[in-house]
Amino acid sequence: MEKNQMVSGMVGRGTALGAVLLSLLAVPAQAASAAESTPTAAAEGMPAPDLEGLREVLRSALAKGAPGAMARIDDNGTVYKAAEGIADRVTGRPISTQDRFRVGSVSKSFSSVVLLQLVDEGRLDLDTSVNTYLPGLLPDDRISVRHLLSHRSGLYDYTNDMFAQTVPGFESVRNRVFTLKELVDLSLAKPLNNQPGAAYSYSNTNFVVVGMLIEKLTGHTLSTEYRDRIIKPLKLRDTFYVHPDTALPGRHTKGYLTPDEAGAPLVDSTRQTVSWAQSAGAVISSTKNLDTFFSALLGGKLLSADRLAQMQQWTPVNSTQGYGLGLRRRDLSCGVSVYGHTGTVQGYYTYSFTSKDGKRSITAVANTSNNGDVLGIMAKTLDAAFCGKPAPATGARSAAPSQQHEKQHEKEHEKQYEDIAPGIARD
Repeated sequence: MEKNQMVSGMVGRGTALGAVLLSLLAVPAQAASAAESTPTAAAEGMPAPDLEGLREVLRSALAKGAPGAMARIDDNGTVYKAAEGIADRVTGRPISTQDRFRVGSVSKSFSSVVLLQLVDEGRLDLDTSVNTYLPGLLPDDRISVRHLLSHRSGLYDYTNDMFAQTVPGFESVRNRVFTLKELVDLSLAKPLNNQPGAAYSYSNTNFVVVGMLIEKLTGHTLSTEYRDRIIKPLKLRDTFYVHPDTALPGRHTKGYLTPDEAGAPLVDSTRQTVSWAQSAGAVISSTKNLDTFFSALLGGKLLSADRLAQMQQWTPVNSTQGYGLGLRRRDLSCGVSVYGHTGTVQGYYTYSFTSKDGKRSITAVANTSNNGDVLGIMAKTLDAAFCGKPAPATGARSAAPSQQHEKQHEKEHEKQYEDIAPGIARD
């Protein structure tokens, strides 16, 4: 049996962001599923999560404009849940970690796992030209499969143009259905950002091409490959790929897109095809399922040891982040590194990361986007989950390293906008 500790909070109906009442409850949980670890001890060598700190992060996200925010920590059999605010601004229903949501670019880790499984099966080689498998698709034969997965292809990100104006851009594609090839063609209308392999440059185009490779090599749809290789083996009952359907199945948190114009009302962006992203960002899941996924991945349950090691060959993003093959590494204020992915899709910000051994995972979600303040705040859920409570400051000198790290993080956040239209500072 797992021990389930819930931190719950809510605000009133509509957009009210008044005072919240929080409680910490220890209640019996149902038996852990087959995809979860069952020991009750905290992850070895790690401090207990800072639950009050986690609650404060979620409250801060609400104060900066998110209707709701939530997080789930799976800690080697112990579960912590925190929720603040609302999932639906019309009904006022409280947000819950049982809700499903759009995971955005966390989908890239799903796509990378599928492609790396095909590498394990000998069906493609990471250092072979993409044009070997998709003849004539790309303008440079030097672009390899590895370059796609590590964002080093130089392919222009078509979302820079698509979402140059946030809400009009979204509404123009909300119900459109693209082929993967059409999305690549949008990218190829612009020159490469850099020479293949020369530098990290985040681009959704890379993982659109990954989707094309998956479908070409398997002869199956993306939905089939996600289902058979990841969703069914891990029993991810809240995880779906419904493209081009527009609705989220079952109980879900609604997403709210922040317009570019200050003070303009939030736009309900829940229903959309996400055809503009597909293999780069159209998966639907839950906090529990994403924790299970990354725990299984880093725990060696989805890839061979060799392929998992290659997934963790890092290209520097900045001084506190690296990017592997469809996997991010973030170095936290306490010196711990965690592994997973961030996700931005209209109406949702997601951080989903796990420890090196996969024994402690967190997925944190805010149901808004195009709000840089909320994006930056939600990153702090990782420190609360993996670093524990900050040590009491004994003087200016002892506090300086943490403050220095925080200032560096804020500085880099100002420069580093990714997932949707990174080139034009869209969140």
